[in-house]
Amino acid sequence: MTIENRKARYHFETLETYEAGVELAGSEVKSVRSGKANLNGAFARVIREKEIWLFGMHIARYENADPRLAPDENRSRRLLLKKKEIAKIAERVKLERLAITALKLYFNSRKRAKILIALARGKKLSDKRETIKERDVKINLKRAMKRSA
Repeated sequence: MTIENRKARYHFETLETYEAGVELAGSEVKSVRSGKANLNGAFARVIREKEIWLFGMHIARYENADPRLAPDENRSRRLLLKKKEIAKIAERVKLERLAITALKLYFNSRKRAKILIALARGKKLSDKRETIKERDVKINLKRAMKRSA
């Protein structure tokens, strides 16, 4: 199951992407596997240049789990990266004033929860309009190809 943050690609220009592990509580894994997670508005921050934490990701409670043991749905979650990667990300965020956005949440071949994060720069209104124009041209081209076939 793959959960995507489609709005992130519209609002931000992605410069570099990283694959990070996500520290999830027990029942959260089952919720993510069943597709009950939302990345809209999810972002990450570097804390004390040692760790990166993800904020704004919503994972619904697993219905078969004990409600007393279920973690908070909107809690912050630690991202698992190598120290060198964290240092590199922290330096670029600090120097270039970049944001860290969450693009995609998925399970890799070893059944580990991974999140694709990106160093991103916010788009201006004119850039967003250009993105819409490009998307419309692609859609119209597909329709024309479909009609001719």
